[in-house]
Amino acid sequence: MVTVEQIEQAIEKLAPGDFTRLAAWVAARHHDEWAQTMEKDAKAGKLDFLFSEAETERKAGKLRDWPGEKQ
Repeated sequence: MVTVEQIEQAIEKLAPGDFTRLAAWVAARHHDEWAQTMEKDAKAGKLDFLFSEAETERKAGKLRDWPGEKQ
């Protein structure tokens, strides 16, 4: 089994182009795992409280446009 420390040492030895490829792969993998977790949590109702909070804020007139967006 390879340890994280061994992987880190190997990464330090990568050529710049290979490091860039690895960084892109790690970022994509992280994004995919995050998206899967969010989808699973949404289906399980774990994010429903966010909709409730947003609806409460909307009714109170406290919602704002996302920065850079206009209606």
